[in-house]
Amino acid sequence: MLSQTPILTAAVLAAAAFSTAAHGTEVFRTGLMELRVADDARPLDGFLWYPTEAEDGLVRAHGNAVWEAIRVIPHAAPAEGLRPLVVLSHGMYGNARNQAWLAAELSQAGYIVAAIDHPGTSTFLRDPDDAREMWERPRDITRTIDHILADAAVGPQVDPDRIYMAGHSLGGLTAVMLAGARYDPARIDAFCADGADDLVCGILSMWDVAQSEADRVTIAQDCSDPRLAGIAVFDLGGTQAFAPESFATIETPMLVIGAPIANSGLNLDLESRALVEMLPEGTPYLEPETLAHFDFLGVCTAQGLDILREEEPDDTMVCEDGTDARRAEHAMIAQAVISFFEAH
Repeated sequence: MLSQTPILTAAVLAAAAFSTAAHGTEVFRTGLMELRVADDARPLDGFLWYPTEAEDGLVRAHGNAVWEAIRVIPHAAPAEGLRPLVVLSHGMYGNARNQAWLAAELSQAGYIVAAIDHPGTSTFLRDPDDAREMWERPRDITRTIDHILADAAVGPQVDPDRIYMAGHSLGGLTAVMLAGARYDPARIDAFCADGADDLVCGILSMWDVAQSEADRVTIAQDCSDPRLAGIAVFDLGGTQAFAPESFATIETPMLVIGAPIANSGLNLDLESRALVEMLPEGTPYLEPETLAHFDFLGVCTAQGLDILREEEPDDTMVCEDGTDARRAEHAMIAQAVISFFEAH
């Protein structure tokens, strides 16, 4: 089905953010615990952020000279009550810390939030065989949810009817697979064979994704998780890899946010805009005119851009307009995400 949902500018989105009914009025602090999903073949490591009413022990976490830290209370007692759960999926060569800023916003609004490093496609884990097995990314999210629900301390606090997921870039592709869209190796092969100057084609080729017959069968399988009550997709890459007919069976509500400032190599017409056209009519699509792909990462420090210019000149785009302007983008994104989750 084709969606005619209008694109919202930054001004319209900001106005909507303040006019939308808020979630609860209680504001919490952010507790922090390390998260490990044990497995002999594919262990997962990351973090769990959660609401706490504790006041003592506030420290800075997930920051360095380039990235601003968030304020957390490690191992604080969790706030009482049943809580919604959100699991985050990072982008290509990102990590569990990338959306810590959003985890802080969500936890302060009463959500439990988890994020893990995806083996093969994370900052620290780049094994080429793990990257090739891209179907494991959605399974990582499902396994993380399983682990949290089975945990004797955290599991009883999770509302099983309010489990959500959000993914950025390659994490957006992961999110759409979890909603039920099927990866179609033949379709993406044909798209790339047409000579499309497409970032995604180069990445899939570099990782040898779906090159063997066994891999093609495995990656095309259903990776959906029916426990997800809502999914937020942040400037995804890889839309052309999905079988359009597979969207007909998707029932999980989705919020899609596209970034029109082109500093990542992604083409919105082939990605977020094309995705929304395959989703049910009325699917919310936000495209704030000031938003860039890397605005979904953390806030850069005042000296962050200069440090990158000196030490990592090929990565300076991650901190362009990445301080005060990005703080404003984060506030807008967080409000849109919380309002969407609260509605589902």
